[in-house]
Amino acid sequence: MNSGNPSWDASIEVASLSDVGMRRTNNQDNLAISLSNSPESWQTKGHLFVVADGMGAHAAGELASKLAVDQIPHLYARSSEGSAPEALKKAVVDANADINRRGQMNEDFHNMGTTLSSLLLLPQGAVAAHIGDSRVYRLRQNKLEQLTFDHSLVWEMKAAGQLTEAEEAQGKIPKNVITRSLGPYPECKVDLEGPFPIAVGDSFLLCSDGLTGVVSDAEIAAFLSNMPPSEAVKVLVDLANLRGGPDNITVIIAKAAGPEIATSGSAKAIRVNSRKTDYAVHPLVWAFFGVSLLLTLFFLVTGQWMTAIFPGVIAAGTGLFALIRLLMGATSGETVAQGKAFGKGPYTRTTCGSGADVAKQLASILKQLQIGAVEQDWKVDWKQLKAMVADAELALKQGNASRAVRVYGGSISFLMDQLRNQHGESSSSVDL
Repeated sequence: MNSGNPSWDASIEVASLSDVGMRRTNNQDNLAISLSNSPESWQTKGHLFVVADGMGAHAAGELASKLAVDQIPHLYARSSEGSAPEALKKAVVDANADINRRGQMNEDFHNMGTTLSSLLLLPQGAVAAHIGDSRVYRLRQNKLEQLTFDHSLVWEMKAAGQLTEAEEAQGKIPKNVITRSLGPYPECKVDLEGPFPIAVGDSFLLCSDGLTGVVSDAEIAAFLSNMPPSEAVKVLVDLANLRGGPDNITVIIAKAAGPEIATSGSAKAIRVNSRKTDYAVHPLVWAFFGVSLLLTLFFLVTGQWMTAIFPGVIAAGTGLFALIRLLMGATSGETVAQGKAFGKGPYTRTTCGSGADVAKQLASILKQLQIGAVEQDWKVDWKQLKAMVADAELALKQGNASRAVRVYGGSISFLMDQLRNQHGESSSSVDL
């Protein structure tokens, strides 16, 4: 963001990355980021982030997700009615209708669909509009919270008490079966979650299931809490790819870096279900207006110009009064009070381990990667890698756990870059 206001530009740190993965030939994920360029525009529209994971044969999924990330920010920005959360929800619903319409027009795109996870950072807090199994997380201090509910068969069955944790671990129900998506049907049900308060230092992460399918919440928390967004997105995507990269991977990280976007008690309350009701105009007013108008016309037709002035003034006055009443109307709706929220999130909470514990965990992952690289005969710059590992070990001994995490994470990305240079000469994954 380059608004010309340095303090405003520094109030949020944003990084994003989308990768095809190691097993797919095309990337059906898409993302969009729309930042308010001034505090004034942020007061009404906030910052918007969108991740979509397309589904469908050939290019259908890619088209569906592209339409979603193109249309939703545009429709949201254009909306001038209702609260920001309602405007975002309506933008998602309208985008769904268009994706469905296009799918019905072309047999190649029939039933195309996409997941959709969007996040608004507003003065009142963070609000998510969501459909499918892409996710939105918030990291606050040492806790990672999943703010959205997975619309998947596994999560729906767990919520209904029809699937135990043990049964889920056994893989009795496929994890990739989703129960809601954008596009296949003319209408869709969109979940709103929030507003969740924003504090300086909070990090928000949006991602497709290409990340969460192979990287745990604990690992996501470790990288978010110890690395800047620009480094964390790369390490997360690289780790997913090193574990096989079975799907497209998309990640957006937004960190509240300054007090300008932190939630305060002075923020204007969010109103929902707003609607404008016309003020009633009493029938006698309309009768008075009609009689005065008829008298005015009668006197004008009969040539009694001066006599027509009096009823003409009365007709004009009563007509203007009725028009003002109709235009003003009354706005009704509900106010979302402080501490109240849409939805039932957060749905999961993961406590981050200590920095030293995280660094040791990453060291173990890196050791496994090195073993796998040797077994699969990767061509690796071992000298450079050993220097990076030595730097991380020294940082850990000196008690600088955060630096150790960053260097170990950088080492994982270094190995991934080395793998990309193999040109398909070796397997794309290591058993981690």
